[in-house]
Amino acid sequence: MPRLPRLRGREIIAALRAAGFVVVRVKGSHHFLKHPDGRCTVVPVHAGETIGPGLLKSILDDAELTVEQFIELL
Repeated sequence: MPRLPRLRGREIIAALRAAGFVVVRVKGSHHFLKHPDGRCTVVPVHAGETIGPGLLKSILDDAELTVEQFIELL
């Protein structure tokens, strides 16, 4: 399994949008994304901060994406 990249929240949202997710609402710095098939996840967007590998893995688990699938979307 490849290593998880260090990305900012906006980059993760862009990749998830390429996978078919849509931002349904924003509360503070948290963007709630939902896929038409019912999968959903939350991505925090803080200016200048990168998402750590643990949180990114949780986001990918919620989105039901593998690391390989996610890297292809980048």
